[in-house]
Amino acid sequence: MKVLVTGGAGFIGYHCAKALLEQGHSVHVLDNVNDYYNPQIKLARIKQLEHFGRFSFQKGPLENADFVNHQFAHFGPEKVLHLAAQAGVRYSLTHPHAYVQSNVVAFVNILEACRHFGKPRLVYASSSSVYGGNTRLPFSVSDRVDTPISLYAATKKANELMAHTYTHLYAMETVGLRFFTVYGPWGRPDMAMWLFADAILADRPIQVFNHGDMYRDFTYIDDIVQGTLACLNVSQIAPYEVFNLGNHRSEHLLALIDLIEQTLGKKAKRELLPMQPGDVQSTYADIEHAQNVLGFHPTTPIQSGVPQFLKWFVEHPEFHTGR
Repeated sequence: MKVLVTGGAGFIGYHCAKALLEQGHSVHVLDNVNDYYNPQIKLARIKQLEHFGRFSFQKGPLENADFVNHQFAHFGPEKVLHLAAQAGVRYSLTHPHAYVQSNVVAFVNILEACRHFGKPRLVYASSSSVYGGNTRLPFSVSDRVDTPISLYAATKKANELMAHTYTHLYAMETVGLRFFTVYGPWGRPDMAMWLFADAILADRPIQVFNHGDMYRDFTYIDDIVQGTLACLNVSQIAPYEVFNLGNHRSEHLLALIDLIEQTLGKKAKRELLPMQPGDVQSTYADIEHAQNVLGFHPTTPIQSGVPQFLKWFVEHPEFHTGR
């Protein structure tokens, strides 16, 4: 099939595009290749995808409706995987307008393009951050999510509401994915696992927020890809759906740091800091709905996933900051 992937130069987008190409599908990637983190990493991911014959790429702004409509008209996607977004909770505290443009305006453009160009099924990235101030664990898709504590989370909840509206008004199919702390090779340099590894190898202190009393549902990229592609392919699905994609295990942050130290054979210098604004202490995914509908069964614990990420990281010193 023909799949349009937005954010295909990003971490999850790259891996999903690669898996689709390996399965023989035609993939057209849209990405603005911004400088939120090192663009060379994004361009290197695109270079990896260029080895496939059914791959095409166009750089451009999704907040520009004319650009989006032209790409839909030109490619004619049968399915749309919308993973482009301005990521990061902490960055949203200082750059709010970037989130409105990338996560709200661009999403309306994608919805409108799907509406007017054949109504392909739209699978889009939401986030575990929509659970906001929820304290009941694990987080279930049936929980109320109207208490976001960061602008990033608010924009992701807005995406779910907008998707519901378009599903209702225009008989579209939309599937939202609440990702839980995804990691793995070709990951994001702003994520804790990358930051920790980079700092430890460079003999810099690592910043440990809430004095290390944090818990995260770390989910390996291969498991995320399996669940995401299942959303494109599954036939028996409601017109409007939301799924949690997580590892269904909540790991203590200090245990993660211990595992990184053990794998790298080097101790971290730990700088213990208070909780950051907009952050939450714990995340933990209830994945029963994804298991029942998608056949989603994550298989990678951090004990095997973290060493795989660190192996890739050590083999790519060109992406280390070295500071």
